[in-house]
Amino acid sequence: MGDDSDWMKLPVDQKCEHKVWKARLNGYEEALKLFQRIDDKSPEWAKYQGIIKNFVTDSNSVAQLKGLEAVLAFVENAHMASSEFGSKTVTLKPIVKVLPKLFESRERAVRHEAKLLAVEVYRWIRDSLRPPLQNINSVQLKELEEEWVKVPSSAPRQSRFLRSQQDLRAKFEEQQAVAGSDGDWEDVADSAPQVDPYELQDPVEILSKLPKDFFVKIEAKKWQERKEALEALEILAKHPKLDNGDYGDVVRALKRVIGKDTNVILVSLAAKCLAGLALGLRKNFGTYAGNVVPTILDKFKEKKPAVVQSLQEAIDAVFLTTTLQNLSEDMLAVMDNKNPSIKQQASLFLTRSIRLSTPSTLPKSLLKPLCAALLKQVNDPAPEVRDAAIKALGTAMKVAGEKAVNPFLADLDKLKVDKVRCVCVCVCIQLKSEKGKPGTEGGTGAKSKKPAETKEIVETELSVEVCDELAAAVLPASCVKMLDSSNWKERLASMEEFYQVAEQMDISVMPCQALVRMLAKKPGWKETNFQVMQLKLQVVAVVAQRGRFSTTSASVVLDALVEKMGDVKCGGKAKDALTAIGEACSLSWIAEQVVSLAFAQKNPKNQAETLNWLANAMKEFGFTGINVKAFINHVKTALGVSNPAIRAAAISLLGVMYLYMGASLRMFFEDEKAALLAQIDAEFEKMQGQTPPAPTRGSIKRTGGQEEGEEAKEEGGAGDIMDLLPRTDISDKITEDMVSKVGDKNWKIRKEGLNEVAAVLSEAKFIKPSVGDLPITLKGRLSDSNKILVQQTLSIMQQMAIAMGPALKQHVKTLGIPVITVLGDIKNTVRAAGMATLNSWVEQTGMKVWLEGEELSEELKRENPFLRQELLGWLAVHLPTMRSVPSDLMLCVPPLLGCLEDRNVDVRKRAQDVLPVFMMHLGFDKMNKATGKLKPASKDQVVAMLDKARDVMPAKSAGPAKAAPTKPVSSVHPAKALAAVGKKGKEEEDKSGPIFTMVPNGKDLRVKDEKSLKTLKWNFGSPRDEYVEQLKVQMAPCVAKWLQEELFHCDFQHHIKAINSMIECLEEEHEATVACLDLVLKWYTLRFFDTNTSVLMKALEYLKLLFLSLSKHNYHLSEQEANSFIPYLILKVGESKDVVRKDVRTIMGMLCKVYPASRMFPFLMEGTKSKNSKQRAECLEELGCLIGFYGMSVCQPTAAKSLKEIAVHIGDRDTSVRNTALNTMVTVYNVCGEQVYKLIGHVDMISNVLLFLSAIMFSSPPSSQIRLNALVQSQQAEPSHVCPVGEFHLDLDLLEQLESDQTSVVLPDLVKHKLGDLLEPVIIPEPKLHPVPTHFDELHAGPSTINLVISQVASGDINTSMQALAQIDEVLRQESIAEVMVGHTDQFLIATSLQLRLAHSTHMADTRLPREDIFKLYSCAIGNMLTLFGVARLAREASMGVLKDLVQGLVTVLLDPRIEESQEGQQLIRSVNMLLRRVFEASDQTNILSALLVLLQDSLLSSAGSPKFSELIMKCLWRLIKFLPDTISSLTLDKILLDVHNFMKLFPKDRLRQLKTDMPHRTLQTLLHTLCRLAGPTILDHLSLIEDKSESELEAHLKRVVKSAKTDRETAHTVHSYTSSLFTGSLSLMTDGSTFSSRTL
Repeated sequence: MGDDSDWMKLPVDQKCEHKVWKARLNGYEEALKLFQRIDDKSPEWAKYQGIIKNFVTDSNSVAQLKGLEAVLAFVENAHMASSEFGSKTVTLKPIVKVLPKLFESRERAVRHEAKLLAVEVYRWIRDSLRPPLQNINSVQLKELEEEWVKVPSSAPRQSRFLRSQQDLRAKFEEQQAVAGSDGDWEDVADSAPQVDPYELQDPVEILSKLPKDFFVKIEAKKWQERKEALEALEILAKHPKLDNGDYGDVVRALKRVIGKDTNVILVSLAAKCLAGLALGLRKNFGTYAGNVVPTILDKFKEKKPAVVQSLQEAIDAVFLTTTLQNLSEDMLAVMDNKNPSIKQQASLFLTRSIRLSTPSTLPKSLLKPLCAALLKQVNDPAPEVRDAAIKALGTAMKVAGEKAVNPFLADLDKLKVDKVRCVCVCVCIQLKSEKGKPGTEGGTGAKSKKPAETKEIVETELSVEVCDELAAAVLPASCVKMLDSSNWKERLASMEEFYQVAEQMDISVMPCQALVRMLAKKPGWKETNFQVMQLKLQVVAVVAQRGRFSTTSASVVLDALVEKMGDVKCGGKAKDALTAIGEACSLSWIAEQVVSLAFAQKNPKNQAETLNWLANAMKEFGFTGINVKAFINHVKTALGVSNPAIRAAAISLLGVMYLYMGASLRMFFEDEKAALLAQIDAEFEKMQGQTPPAPTRGSIKRTGGQEEGEEAKEEGGAGDIMDLLPRTDISDKITEDMVSKVGDKNWKIRKEGLNEVAAVLSEAKFIKPSVGDLPITLKGRLSDSNKILVQQTLSIMQQMAIAMGPALKQHVKTLGIPVITVLGDIKNTVRAAGMATLNSWVEQTGMKVWLEGEELSEELKRENPFLRQELLGWLAVHLPTMRSVPSDLMLCVPPLLGCLEDRNVDVRKRAQDVLPVFMMHLGFDKMNKATGKLKPASKDQVVAMLDKARDVMPAKSAGPAKAAPTKPVSSVHPAKALAAVGKKGKEEEDKSGPIFTMVPNGKDLRVKDEKSLKTLKWNFGSPRDEYVEQLKVQMAPCVAKWLQEELFHCDFQHHIKAINSMIECLEEEHEATVACLDLVLKWYTLRFFDTNTSVLMKALEYLKLLFLSLSKHNYHLSEQEANSFIPYLILKVGESKDVVRKDVRTIMGMLCKVYPASRMFPFLMEGTKSKNSKQRAECLEELGCLIGFYGMSVCQPTAAKSLKEIAVHIGDRDTSVRNTALNTMVTVYNVCGEQVYKLIGHVDMISNVLLFLSAIMFSSPPSSQIRLNALVQSQQAEPSHVCPVGEFHLDLDLLEQLESDQTSVVLPDLVKHKLGDLLEPVIIPEPKLHPVPTHFDELHAGPSTINLVISQVASGDINTSMQALAQIDEVLRQESIAEVMVGHTDQFLIATSLQLRLAHSTHMADTRLPREDIFKLYSCAIGNMLTLFGVARLAREASMGVLKDLVQGLVTVLLDPRIEESQEGQQLIRSVNMLLRRVFEASDQTNILSALLVLLQDSLLSSAGSPKFSELIMKCLWRLIKFLPDTISSLTLDKILLDVHNFMKLFPKDRLRQLKTDMPHRTLQTLLHTLCRLAGPTILDHLSLIEDKSESELEAHLKRVVKSAKTDRETAHTVHSYTSSLFTGSLSLMTDGSTFSSRTL
């Protein structure tokens, strides 16, 4: 009894579907009573339409008997509902399916009622009912035929309406009342919808029914076996509706038969199979259409009628599955075929295709290439080809209109034009609309818009005599008589009278052509009086505005108007006349004429003014109809003119065009000169962020015809601009070998294949849509087990989208839909790449093509939470932007409703977000009706969600607002003006409240949610959509609605408005701002990733005010606020713009007042790890500021660890980073003194640090208090953060000031000591306040002694430096004590390099210093180094970095013109040459070769460097290369090859060739050539230090050289001969005793 009680409580319709037969029996009984009782108007009938067929097929015989009785009652009454409510309300498909079974009933009454129901259904759907009933009893079918004949031919009308159809009922009654007086009921009748018989059929799955040996037989050698396979497929393909599946192999097999089989019977049979598949699959066959159409077209060379007919049927069936746009490339390809049969059949197919098109599906971008190809065939020698082409042109004229086709027929002779027009009149057009092909664009459910009626005025050219007569009839005789008077006053009076008559003349009698021709009477347009000429131009404008002005009339005056464009007095009137003509004849026509005329003249003023007028006209008329390609050619001509005014006007015109065309416009000018391209880029940058103004003139203003263009843009993606780009056909480059590589089992080979595909796309740049088997090949890689290859495939697809443009649409079903599957991947990076690819494709194709078919709904049905949430989020973004959607979107509703109850909370949330968007397009009723299939418990919840969604449903996108005509304010209607004022006042009221709202504990809850991982942690490399969406949701309760809309608007100008509002309310709403400070700071981090400088500067302005306010109120940032803001602020400190970096530094200084400096320190340390050198330098500078101001306690986690990391940057490759790191270490020394040595410990470049600190200590006062006091005073005086002086240099002015100061510290004078004392321990003297003489004899021996002397080498005082150098020279010249210098070589060379740099930059520029002393200093330094490099052990100690700085300093001395001009200069140059030669010979060969390579690299990178410097470095390299045969054994080849790899990475082969000289390239080639020939094949074993050898150019180059290498004997000879030829006469350094010449090198 418990079970019975369960189903007894269910409703009747659910009982009828219950699994227990007793429940069904009870349900049938109650249904029988219900059908007999309820009124035929009851909505209860609709509940049983879908389940009534189950009554008849019940498995239980007892229940089935009762079910038949219920069906009888249903049939007796239900057809009444159908006849009144109509087929739109009553779904006929389930009824039609059950009808054949009702006709088989044993009960006569059932069969009778079934017949009545069939007649009623036939009345609504007509012949669509015949196919489902073809298999019933022949007698019954005959009876039905007789009844169907009696059915009236008029369309039935719905007479009853549901409650949800009350609007329809009111509209119907209104139309009925209007038409009632005339009795025209047919026009107001709601015509019956055209039901496609295809939709009433059940799909049949045939792939599994194919013979198992089908693919074997179809490739068999015997034609009989191939025929058996095709016949088996033909039988299966005859089913009217086929189930969707993977028919790729079958289609390819048929394609091979059609294309390659020599048996015409099999070709015909394969074509029939192909037609059957296309008709059965319909739009699902569109994936394969592009592959088979070229083969069919090529096969039309067969002349047998049976074969040709089969091929025609096949290609026509295939066309129904796709669009003419998708097949246009293949059509155009065969138009140039030499075979006349192919050309004829292609034209005939084009004719049939155009007949099924509409003007909207035959745009100008498609019509233009097709007409051009057909015009070639019109002149073909073969008459059948000519006739077919004329037929196609005539059909195109009928569909697209004469206005669209006539421009292409301009060069065609009159006889052929007449034939085309004759065809146009006679052809029968089959519009592809609601009655056209179903399941495709423009099919069932697609409502075609009525195009704007803009009639072109056609006027024949009149003779002069006729014009005189017509003008005399409307103009006063006196006016006509005085037009050619010799007296200018009479001509002026005549023109004034002419103007008044024209202004008052009736439009119906105004002879426009005659009037403008009268103006040309002598003196005509050569009029010398400017007043008369101005009136003539005004007359032209009035006639054009008021009359029926045609292009014929315009042609009479255009030349004269253009000639007057540059006239100072008449130019304005000429422009007004041109504008008036533009309104009468369309800007697209007149603009092209005017520009052509302007550039045919030689007056540059006219040309410039014409371009200026055109730029302004585009803004007024809009861009619709403009011949972009022609204008671009004219602009290119203007850019090449020498006159600057013309070039400026052309660039301004490009700026206006940029507003409409976007960044794509730049592609046409990439081959212009760099300077000109920079001006164009600057103009484009001005226009960025601006929107094109709404048109105020022309047909767009009058008819609102812009809507069609917007819809085309929405559907077509990127627009017609991409169609103008020259595209490359890469189908021949997608070879079978490449395809097989991409599909190989080995992932490395697959990766290699993908690399080849990417290379082909990169090389082609812009491609045609014919890409062979590439889509199918890439589709397989989207499911690759190797996720790296999946991401690479997605990257290729993004590249493919940009390269292919809007034509990408035809690959959406094959390759685009599978991308959606990738969104279900478990890895975030793969999903992100998939979403980026998806968006890049949608940008080109538009959204509609993605929503057509059932593929999207099938993806949504997959129970993958990642896939669902990503896909729903994607739909939520793109659906609101669409004005209309395909009916197939309804297929996504059931899985969407299922997502509302998904286990995953993110899926449920995304489904709820997208619900209002679906409802916006589909309506509440449809979505509510879809809940009928849900379980009762689920249905209640879902319906409640639908009700909530209905309340927040957005308004449907209505396209761009129509621009109002420009009129004076006084002409606005008062009521409209008041309405506008009221609306404005309402907006101001909405913004009058507070912008921030305090939510109790809101910030604490957000922190708690983030810690518990309920929300995403604010940590990313670049902001993804989910972060933006999360922030938007969190800010919703905290900020005003209008402000949130501004904050998250896509236009940067709204962001600026929002920031201005926040600045205004900062002080007033301080507490509310603090309450949501974490959200505010997060929003500003998003702005750091914007590219718009205006927004960034405004954001930084607000942040400065914000932190100043927080500091005043003693607020301290929380950890969560700091962690989500400071890292992103530090990113901007590396910004390239100085003004941005300055503001960021100011904000960082303010941060220390609201956040502890010790906690700020780790963020800055992390910033020093950036790849951006500016960011590293700025962070190091900030660290120095913090240490100098707050002391060593600020260093976190420990001072030692922090200083070691800072010291590492002293060896940075970037000069500014090195100098900033040194400055920071100076600051540390000033704070903690010599303790810094202990803190740093043993790190790289330690000697640099110690030496630098020593130099600072002994060459300037070691008073850290001075710098600290300056910092303290600066901090007190300026609220912003003050950092140390930038790049390190010795401040000589400060030294002089300190020396003149009585309290300055004076160091002891240096005296000569006994050399033996150097080995004794020495105590470093402490600075005193007065000079105290110190003697070496008193110093104890120790390493500090040599450090002291070396540090004095870098002293700013010349005498001190020379004394130190003299002492070291004595040490070096005595072998017994020279060992003291071991371990100090780098330290000494750095000090000497610093002194050379100081002498070059400071001493040589100081006129107070005697030149003799400076040259003596040079001689001492160079002599010391000559001695040092004479000691082998010391010379080999020099490291690579030190040698690099040394050689750089020496070469700088060689290039100093001040040295060469002096008398001692030549001797100094010889000394430097000698030193360089000894450095090259004595130092470690690996280190010196690496140093020269890095120097060459840096010199080529530096834009400010002298080319002579690079030249000298290369000559140094040549010397080392020459002696490589002797030094190769001592080289560390791994290190050398790593440096060469880094060089080639920065300077690839292409970049090297772009340099002004090829010497760097030749030098590098010589080095590698020499190394290869000396080391032989073993050189390939020395690439161990290179991380990724496979991607290095070096490895490939070495392999090529090794491969061509000869024997060792030949090698030596080749090396010496090769290098000798290179070095002869180039390097004076190669021979002993010779010198560099700074002039010759």
